[in-house]
Amino acid sequence: MFDYPVTLTPDDNGTILATFADVPEAITFGADEDEALLNAVDALETGLSFYIDERRSLPMPSRPAQGQKTVRPSALECAKLGVYQAMIEEGVKKSELARRMGWHMPQIDRLFDLNHASRLDQIEAAARALGKSVTVRVM
Repeated sequence: MFDYPVTLTPDDNGTILATFADVPEAITFGADEDEALLNAVDALETGLSFYIDERRSLPMPSRPAQGQKTVRPSALECAKLGVYQAMIEEGVKKSELARRMGWHMPQIDRLFDLNHASRLDQIEAAARALGKSVTVRVM
C-alpha cells in the first residue's frame, strides 16, 4: 500500500540522488545505489511525517515505471500510516480518536510520530476504534 516509486539519478559529484515524485519532500542520496535506497527509506518516512504534522491526506503511490524500484516505510510505520489514513478518510480528528480510545492527546501524538517506537497493540487498538483492523504478512 505504501510502496513509492523512487527515481535514482547519478549526481555530478559521484553520488546517487534518490527522489520521489509522489512525496517531493523526500530527497536523499547515497554513495551508490544500495546506500541511496537505504537512505531513501528514512527520507520517505520523514517526508510522510510532514503530511501527518500538517494533518493532510497522505499521497498515494503512483504506479512504478517498468523496472523502477520502489521504497516503503518500515512495517511499524506502514501500520501507523494506514491507521492515520483511515482516520483522515473517516473525517475523525485526533481528539475524537483519543476520546474513542480513552487516551490523552500526547498518547495519540506519539502513536502517529514515525520516530516513536509504538507498540503494535496500540496501533491495533487505534485501528479498532476506527472500525478497521491491522494485518501483518510475512512474504
